[in-house]
This record gives sequence, C-alpha cells and structure tokens, in this order.
Amino acid sequence: MSELCFELPPSPTLTIEESDKCFPVNRIYCVGKNYAAHAREMGRDEREPPFFFMKPANAAVDAAHPIELEYPPQTSNFHYELELVAVLGAPLRNATQEEAIEAIFGYAVGLDMTRRDLQLEAREKGRPWELGKSFSRSAPIGAIRQAKEWPDSQIVLTVNGEARQESRTSMMLWGVAESLAFLSQFDTLEPGDVLMTGTPAGVGPVTPGDKMVGTISQLRPIEVLITEPNQDR
Repeated sequence: MSELCFELPPSPTLTIEESDKCFPVNRIYCVGKNYAAHAREMGRDEREPPFFFMKPANAAVDAAHPIELEYPPQTSNFHYELELVAVLGAPLRNATQEEAIEAIFGYAVGLDMTRRDLQLEAREKGRPWELGKSFSRSAPIGAIRQAKEWPDSQIVLTVNGEARQESRTSMMLWGVAESLAFLSQFDTLEPGDVLMTGTPAGVGPVTPGDKMVGTISQLRPIEVLITEPNQDR
C-alpha cells in the first residue's frame, strides 16, 4: 500500500466500563425526532418511518469523566439534546430486530449538541443540516456499559441544577433494535458504529458557564461545562 502523504489525527475512542480496552468510533448515526413530545415541539406529530442524519467520527468526545466543551463558532443558539446511545460490536446488513440486538456492544449516555439557528435556517431553505449538526466535538458520550438490550429507563438532563429534559426511554417512537434493523436495510452497519437514539422534549440553549448533567438510569452520568469560544479561530 502506498505511504500516506501526511498523518491523520488519531481516531476517537470511548471508555468501556470495567475494561482496560476502549471502543473505537467508526460512524455516528442519529435518529431524528424519535420522542413524540419532541417531534411535536419540532413541528411533527405522527409516527413515520425513522429518518437519520450523521455526525463525523470526530464529533465523539469521551465524556466518561466531567469535560469542558467550547462554545462553537458561527452560532448564537447552541442547544443540548440528551440521548441514549447504542454502539455496535458486529456488522449488520438487512438485519432482523433479533439480529440487531445481538450486534449491540453496549449503551451509554450522550449529547447531540446542535447549532439550532444553523439547523433551522438550512431546514427552511430545504438544505442539508450538516453545519447545524455535524461538527467536531458535538457528541459527548459517556462510559459504555456492555449489554445487548437496555430496559426502560428514566432520562434526565439538568442545566445548572435545573431539570430541562425528563422522560423515559420507553417513550421512543422507534426502539433501538427497530432503528438498527431499519437502517441496516440501506447500508451495512459496521463494528464501531454509534447510534444516537433521539431526544425527549425540552431541548434548549446553553451559554458559556452553564453546566449540563445528563443521566439515564443504570448508566454513568455525563457532566459537561460550556466554556467561552476560542477567539483565535
């Protein structure tokens, strides 16, 4: 194989609970509007087939321990979206729900951070969402707990100690196995792929100095402090 003309940045990895190994991130798929109440607050009110968007691998930030997250450029409306995250340890293609469950490596707490003003502007113009959703360090993800299935769990996000999002994972319109099986009809899913399963109602903005704490029952919480933007960029 030909030699690379330059070295790439290291691939992002995530912490695995009770393991000295780490989880390599390949691709990040996100389910859009997957809680009924959030779908309503974003302008949709029925159960349609799931739709997906993607974040780059370098969106992933290991948040097994408290982290700082810089306020990103070119936005004045930076939103949190707390999500249950499932990660794959085996490939999936044209899978049944049972096969999808067997391919799951584990689960974690994650945040789909969004430049909402850029997303909504693109949506109104019929353009892709990438500038609003798909940027580096926009997906803090906590420690992965190894499991094939995840029980109904409370999901809560607080900002500066005040609850902003509160629901249960059973309120998802499309469950984890359903979403993975559906997605596998369109592309072969690979080990290292990440599925962010959607967010409950209550999304909203954060500003520098705000501290977010995301919890899902039986998973390690994530804690993220928003810091001032880097003025040198």
